Amino acid sequence: MKFFLRTLALLALTLIGVSAQADRIKDISSVASMRANQLLGYGLVVGLEGTGDGADVSVTASTMRAMLSRLGVNVDGSISDFDAAASGKLDVKNVAAVMVTAEIPGFAKPGQRIDVNVSAIGKAKSLRGGNLILTSLRGVDGQVYALAQGALTATGVSEEAAGSKVTVGVPTSARIPSGAIVERSVATPFDTAEMVLLNVNSSDFTTTNAVVNAVNQTFGEGTAKALDGVSVAIRAPQDTGQRVAFMSMVENLNITPGEPPARVVVNSRTGTVVISRNVKVTAAAVAHGTISVTVTATNEVSQPNALGQGTTTPVQNADIAVNEPNKPMFLFQPGVDLRQIVDAVNQVGATPSALIAILEALKSAGSLRAELVVI
Repeated sequence: MKFFLRTLALLALTLIGVSAQADRIKDISSVASMRANQLLGYGLVVGLEGTGDGADVSVTASTMRAMLSRLGVNVDGSISDFDAAASGKLDVKNVAAVMVTAEIPGFAKPGQRIDVNVSAIGKAKSLRGGNLILTSLRGVDGQVYALAQGALTATGVSEEAAGSKVTVGVPTSARIPSGAIVERSVATPFDTAEMVLLNVNSSDFTTTNAVVNAVNQTFGEGTAKALDGVSVAIRAPQDTGQRVAFMSMVENLNITPGEPPARVVVNSRTGTVVISRNVKVTAAAVAHGTISVTVTATNEVSQPNALGQGTTTPVQNADIAVNEPNKPMFLFQPGVDLRQIVDAVNQVGATPSALIAILEALKSAGSLRAELVVI
């Protein structure tokens, strides 16, 4: 625990010693017309080793019938008496119904490949070793934008034997790297709009203003205009080739982004605390200490005398001890920074979980001049 707090203190010193550095516009923003779009499809995974949905999942069997019918295979009619028992019901233990998702990036063109994610929706126990059959991926408008097919890459493993089961990862989810081919381009206003819209990654008026100043100083006053704390509209050439060259120059301009707001992020599950460089506190006194109560039970036997008429009786004795560690109160002076906060907590030997409690108490008291985010 002390190692964690020493590391946090070292990180604080490092952050305090780092001066503002210039960043390229392309590293802190993105062109609005380059946004990605989500795709969704329903398909079948075949070739499983008995870990599929089985005959209990009717949607898998009906989908399999429909697919085989399109291929000219009649699975509903029996060819002979031997096959009559199997007609009308498919045992699809090697097949699983899945949902296929993908993200098509901006400016993606037909013929390019994108990654896909595959997740079981039935009773399949594992997709390991399966192969996705040709699946259409549609956008929110219902149009087909990509076709997915290929062997699955599943990192999860599930094994069961003799009543014991071991599962590592999630065997019912898998990926197909470059498993889909783009068939349709997503319409984009990049080559038709009068203005090119830039969105900064983090809403900040200082950063937005810095982008506007850098563009106007380089290409002339009025080239860029801030719309709000996120978006900047840039007047670009109408010719597509010139517009691409112009945006190449814009995205390589260097600016000094604004300082991020003071923020403390706490992960309550792992005890991880991240404190930004600008965190301050007002005057506050903090006392940290815990009272521990220990109860020790001692089992004894009450044995009567040899000539007595009594009976042997078990007796339980309990010793109770109350311990309160001597943890002094420490005082935060007005305007202390991150280094002083960590040093003060280290002096009383607080653990990361105690540090979380101290920060939450400071926030409740109104002494923490930062946003406290608990995840």
